[in-house]
Amino acid sequence: MLRDLKVPFFTILFLFLGFFLFTKLFGPLPFSVNSITTTKQNLFSVDGTGDATAVPDTALLTFGVTKQATTVEAAQNEVNQIINKINADLKTLGVDPKNIKTTNYSVNPNYDYSGGKQSTNGYSVDANLEVKIKPLEKANQAIDIATKDGTNQVGGIQFTLDDTEQKKLENQARVEAINEAKTKAQSLANAADIHLGRIVDVQERGNTPQPIFKTMAADAGKANDATTPPTELNPGENKVSITVTLSYETY
Repeated sequence: MLRDLKVPFFTILFLFLGFFLFTKLFGPLPFSVNSITTTKQNLFSVDGTGDATAVPDTALLTFGVTKQATTVEAAQNEVNQIINKINADLKTLGVDPKNIKTTNYSVNPNYDYSGGKQSTNGYSVDANLEVKIKPLEKANQAIDIATKDGTNQVGGIQFTLDDTEQKKLENQARVEAINEAKTKAQSLANAADIHLGRIVDVQERGNTPQPIFKTMAADAGKANDATTPPTELNPGENKVSITVTLSYETY
């Protein structure tokens, strides 16, 4: 009996010793493992929309001055005097100089085509200022000041929110959109007998309307008339709308 067990015992012992010596000399045996990646395709997607509104607190005003004269120098002098006066009076109103920006200054010849020939009969100089004003109440005064100082055009009035308030409005709309999407997802899942898992994807689409624009012509002569009523702007409300899509795993 013992003689019969000796042969298998020594055979196993020999194999272990051989394996031990092989790993010491050549390192461990390499093993290959195939990696399989699976992607879960059962996704349940739902949209939610959130809106938030606020009264604008900032106005962007554009003032234009156009003058014509027989020489470039004469036209430039007239425009420069008006622009400098507007700048000085706006600073007195409390507008920060960094919020007053020249957006255009151009000089162009005026042509006369009478007699079948082209000739220059003078020059036009145009200048535009963009003014950012906060608080909003000062926008009315700024327009009255600019028209009294001689601006020819007040155009492209925008009512906006400053960056901090705009972000607050967007966050408010975003939270409302997510909550609506979650509520809708749970309601639909319950009705369809679907079990929702974790949220695996979130997408956002913003729908922020452009700021409200108003354009008004400025008549310097009437602006200097003491009987002319002061400017009154109505900013209304700005609205931010955000749509969020939530995608859930299902099981």
